[in-house]
Amino acid sequence: MKILVCISHVPDTTSKINFAENDTKFDTNGVQFVINPFDEFCLTRAMWFKEKQGASITVVNVGGAETEPTLRKALAIGADNAIRVNVNPTDGFQVAKELAEVVKNGEYDLVLAGKESADYNGQMVPGMLAALTDFNFINGCVGIEVEGNNVTASREIDGGAETLSSSLPLVIGGQKGVVEEKDLRIPNMRGIMMARKKPLQVVEAIGGEESTSIQSFEKPVPKGAVKLVDADNVDELISLLHNEAKVI
Repeated sequence: MKILVCISHVPDTTSKINFAENDTKFDTNGVQFVINPFDEFCLTRAMWFKEKQGASITVVNVGGAETEPTLRKALAIGADNAIRVNVNPTDGFQVAKELAEVVKNGEYDLVLAGKESADYNGQMVPGMLAALTDFNFINGCVGIEVEGNNVTASREIDGGAETLSSSLPLVIGGQKGVVEEKDLRIPNMRGIMMARKKPLQVVEAIGGEESTSIQSFEKPVPKGAVKLVDADNVDELISLLHNEAKVI
């Protein structure tokens, strides 16, 4: 089984975020980048298929040269090879089109991608990728088993979970539950050294018209000061909720 794991290069959530050029560009100075957490869950599940079923794993990212350390980390975790599509994408559809070309050229059986990236939270790419490749698609996946050409997957729905059956080829939009946080793998020294020798192929983008553009960024409005009300002063609490917070 050939598995392709889509890897997004996203800011660490502990990084301080700023914008430049009149809030039209994201300022990367001083920002630490990591593997998108949802993608890392998928990569860890792919490692299980590699160890139990002999699957091969390729990781792919659509981005500039600055994303290669993130791909190298994925190789250190255990992926066999990596592909970087050499373009700085501007929207989800552009990413999906580039990934679809990689999928078609590589003849992959299973494509694993986080259901969304931690920076833009668009939840668009896996579904569009499935449509462009004409693969089956399961989103919000929290469990997956593959037996031959048959797949059993579970996903979260309102009020519970449902179990689905499908066949390969398949695109999965995964999240926590595909594996748990305790199962995530930290690259060891041997893995890091081996990753330096594993192939990282750079391919040029197929190009295409951009569908969206960013006009500006804006930080969330800071929370206001907290007012403490004595537990016995119910009248003051009601007055504040009615006149200031305007929630009653």
